[in-house]
Amino acid sequence: MKLYHCYDARSLRPLWALEEMGLSYEPIVLPFPPRVRAKEYLAENPLGTIPLLVDGAARMTESSGICFYLTQKYGPTDLAVRPEEPDYAAFVNWLFFSDATLTFPQTLVLRYRYFETPERRNAQVAADYETWFFARLRAVDAALADGREWLCAGRFTIADICIAYALHLADSGVRIGHGLSDNVRAYLERARARPAFQRARLVGAPVVS
Repeated sequence: MKLYHCYDARSLRPLWALEEMGLSYEPIVLPFPPRVRAKEYLAENPLGTIPLLVDGAARMTESSGICFYLTQKYGPTDLAVRPEEPDYAAFVNWLFFSDATLTFPQTLVLRYRYFETPERRNAQVAADYETWFFARLRAVDAALADGREWLCAGRFTIADICIAYALHLADSGVRIGHGLSDNVRAYLERARARPAFQRARLVGAPVVS
């Protein structure tokens, strides 16, 4: 398998899943955004987005979907929740929630606060979507309110990988970690403490002189 990756981008999700599962893969690290800074990548993925997983004839570009694919094709693994388990619906919901509800608004904050040229930046758009993110984050806080360690099935799953990445992005990339509740912050730090996360985050890390 090959995984095209940019440091701290959404490709960290499948990279983390690969490390948790102990699967063999080749990371291909690109500068961000690759559609601008590595135009040859467009021959592999015309969208120019990250990640791209190549596994034989399979080519996938959705980070949460890749995590699910890995658990289904290379399982069984406790990282997935099975349909017969009581928390299966919650598990699937968290996978979709992680990107559609928690990561999406952050991309707009990043764009209109940091990435656009100064004349195209829009403080109101960035502020509105930051507020939207924190409003939706209440679902994660509510799920952790009973003191559980992980989101579903009483164990660490790819739902935690997908949600924790969104929190990691807020904290380390978008720089809005000040808005995380104590419960959510503690959950994020538990996830970051996992050896597989720490290994994954070293891939493509900037060299500090």
